[in-house]
Amino acid sequence: MTTATDILPDAIAEAPLIVAAYPMPLLRVDGVSKKFGAFTAVDGLSLDIQAGEFFALLGPSGCGKTTLLRMLAGFETPDAGKILLDGEDIAAVLPHQRPVNMMFQNYALFPHLSVRDNIAFGLKRAALPKPEIAARVAEMVALVKLGGLEKRKPDQLSGGQKQRVALARALARRPQLLLLDEPLAALDKKLREETQAELMELQRRLGTTFVIVTHDQDEAMTMADRIGVMKDGRLEQVATPRQLYEAPASRWIAGFVGDINLIEGEVTLQDAHRLTVAAAGAGMLTVAEPKAPLPSRAICLAIRPEKIRLSRRAPTSAGGLNSIEGVVTEVGYLGGLSVYKVQLDHGATLRVALANTNRLDVDAYGVGQKVVAWFAPDDCVVLPR
Repeated sequence: MTTATDILPDAIAEAPLIVAAYPMPLLRVDGVSKKFGAFTAVDGLSLDIQAGEFFALLGPSGCGKTTLLRMLAGFETPDAGKILLDGEDIAAVLPHQRPVNMMFQNYALFPHLSVRDNIAFGLKRAALPKPEIAARVAEMVALVKLGGLEKRKPDQLSGGQKQRVALARALARRPQLLLLDEPLAALDKKLREETQAELMELQRRLGTTFVIVTHDQDEAMTMADRIGVMKDGRLEQVATPRQLYEAPASRWIAGFVGDINLIEGEVTLQDAHRLTVAAAGAGMLTVAEPKAPLPSRAICLAIRPEKIRLSRRAPTSAGGLNSIEGVVTEVGYLGGLSVYKVQLDHGATLRVALANTNRLDVDAYGVGQKVVAWFAPDDCVVLPR
């Protein structure tokens, strides 16, 4: 179970008085479990989400993130545990009676209703006065930039416009908590990126707490203040995007989030906050000592591809750097980056990502070229094997 001290910076986590003063969360999921027959979808999960936070649930298919979202919305009832919204347990409250709204992946627009009537649907169900409904619909239309489209039906809208109608309908009742179930999955890459920016700006302007479920890591890293990574119905780590990427809590997290090189090794020497490691296929490496004590000398080194540099010869100021010779076996050009696979002389293969800072490939490396891969001790994350 991930606790508050797991997600706060070390200086705060070590100060009990400050942690005690941390504001009460808007949403507290306390030991929630959900089974479908013999299958456990969510297993004793606990999580705090603050008011005004943009929170992402990330994980592989079948990890339980959508089931958790449906329990927050009220479409599923937990078998155990509590769901506290602003201090009130809403686990047994019907969906339309809780101050929570959900935007579905397929948008779930009513095909026979206009844009205006789709947005107004929930307000009418809540029996709000007609003038207030008209005012809120107008507010939402302006907010999501749908002016002039109010009379159109969903089949007359583009994918991006449908997404905005669904978002406006979800926000019209002014929920305390807005749930988004992979809302951008149906959009093309360019429109998805534009909509991400619009969602972030909208969330900042409204101050509404957003919880988004996504399988897209780039989407989660771009939009969320914090990310909860799920596996087998449990939270493996809750952290900011930077903490999650730069300081993964486990080997599984390191391998799941982003691209990474994982090298197994054995600690042979520990001295002056440095470890000497006999790395499988990479020789003897020097890495920074982790803050937490290691359970054994058997470790795994995690190195992001962009932390590694390549050169045609060993760097002149090699003091303290790890320098390993190898041969380029593959080259992938991705526009802003080139990705290289380097077969080290010791046997391991490294993925290296280098920025293409020059328009021409004068500094590029070709297949079959001898190179030196090098990185600093602090560029490695040391994890238990």
